[in-house]
Amino acid sequence: MTKMKRNLKTYAITVFGALAISAGAALAADEVHVSQAEALKAATSKSEPEYPAIAKQLHLEGSVQVEAHITESGAVESVKPLTGNAVLMNAAVSAMKRWKFAPFTAEGKPVRAVADLSFKFTM
Repeated sequence: MTKMKRNLKTYAITVFGALAISAGAALAADEVHVSQAEALKAATSKSEPEYPAIAKQLHLEGSVQVEAHITESGAVESVKPLTGNAVLMNAAVSAMKRWKFAPFTAEGKPVRAVADLSFKFTM
């Protein structure tokens, strides 16, 4: 491969990578991060997690923190577990997926939001 072809290939990869990063930044700019307090205040429908039977048998307790991605309409689009006991995580994720929120806004327009929320499991 000639030096010119390698440079052109490197340039194309660099430009493509920069465009991909710019597109990701543009998407992130349309998404606001809200605090747990803001999310709880905007919640219009909350579902409590069902305590897993195995967790009860093992007397497991603790908190699970999840990251919820919320659409412009206030529906939960996806949930990612962040911290907590693995046995309790699925229950927290399932419950979070059923939550509904009043739409979050930025500059008067509905926007996508990300919120970190915690579920506490106690017996």
